[in-house]
Amino acid sequence: MNRLLKTLCVAASLSASTILMAADGYKNNSILISAEEAVKLIGNPKVMFVSGDNEDIYKLGHIKGSVEMYAHHLHHSDIDGEMHCAPLYRCIDDAEEVIGKKGISNDMMVIAYDDFKGPNATGVYSFFDSYGHKNVKVLNGGRAAIMAVDPAQKEYDALNKDLKAAKKVAKDSKEALKKEGADKAALDAAIKKADEDAKALQAKMTEVEKRLLVVKGEEVDQPKTYKIDPKKVKYSVIADKNEVKHAMEDILKNGKNSKYVIIDSRGIAEIIGERKMDNVARGGHIPGATFIEWAQISDADKKLSFKSAEQIQEVYNRYGVTPDKTIYAYCQVGAGRGSEHITALQLLGYKNVKVFTGSWDVWGNDMNLPIKR
Repeated sequence: MNRLLKTLCVAASLSASTILMAADGYKNNSILISAEEAVKLIGNPKVMFVSGDNEDIYKLGHIKGSVEMYAHHLHHSDIDGEMHCAPLYRCIDDAEEVIGKKGISNDMMVIAYDDFKGPNATGVYSFFDSYGHKNVKVLNGGRAAIMAVDPAQKEYDALNKDLKAAKKVAKDSKEALKKEGADKAALDAAIKKADEDAKALQAKMTEVEKRLLVVKGEEVDQPKTYKIDPKKVKYSVIADKNEVKHAMEDILKNGKNSKYVIIDSRGIAEIIGERKMDNVARGGHIPGATFIEWAQISDADKKLSFKSAEQIQEVYNRYGVTPDKTIYAYCQVGAGRGSEHITALQLLGYKNVKVFTGSWDVWGNDMNLPIKR
């Protein structure tokens, strides 16, 4: 009976997490999961949190038990920017190996996250979603949101604040001792007390640190077998360079009357070709692209991965990105700033939206494709 109750509780927790999302206002609220719901799933063997940030950021702070899959490394192209299984991010056997070695199985819920901004989390989301993974979410607000709702983190931060104050007292007192006429006895006593306070605070912080939900350190993997069913691959959410080229030609021919939109989610330095990655031959942008930097979608003020549905819709309305069009988004590699846009559009209920996998890494290296600066 106890085993049955435990199983039912786990199932209820997973079910609730898919329903009680912090995504009010979105037509498709099955994509996001709030920090309040996500914390209940930390440590659940049927849930894997996946950081889309790079290895260095992961080591400095990651959700306990999570693994790292840097979004910019999810697509695979050769030195010339050629993706051999495009529009797939990776060939199926390669993707199976990459996912499996991270300890992820097909029956797990995958919760993608980053620091809070969104692009790297949506890169992970797009990667898993494109291969037909059944249950994948984006943690709205990422690592920062988990820290904000973690009682242990609040306790740790308060202790750390007191520790800094104690150290400042000790430092100031030591400086005061150097001055002429200093009250040596009083200052020595202040230094002694500050040092004792600091030692006690550090000991308490060490104890609290064991309860933190966001921790430092290396990744711990327990490899599993992961299988991708080719019949379940969602080609409806990814596109290759030939499909985007067709859209470009239609946009250049028909202008605003085109049935396509290509969103360039990068910054102006990349768009005009002033800045480019070392492995890309040319800088610039796809002719006819609409420039909407990803930061217009992410909510930096509230430290959330996405602005409200109303705010995002206003952005897309302003640029003529309407639901009746087929929309492509790209950045440097697709999984990142490009996927931020596509995920946002999916949240709004747009149907015909695709990440240009490989993005400028592919387009900029293909000398047969036109560019504009």
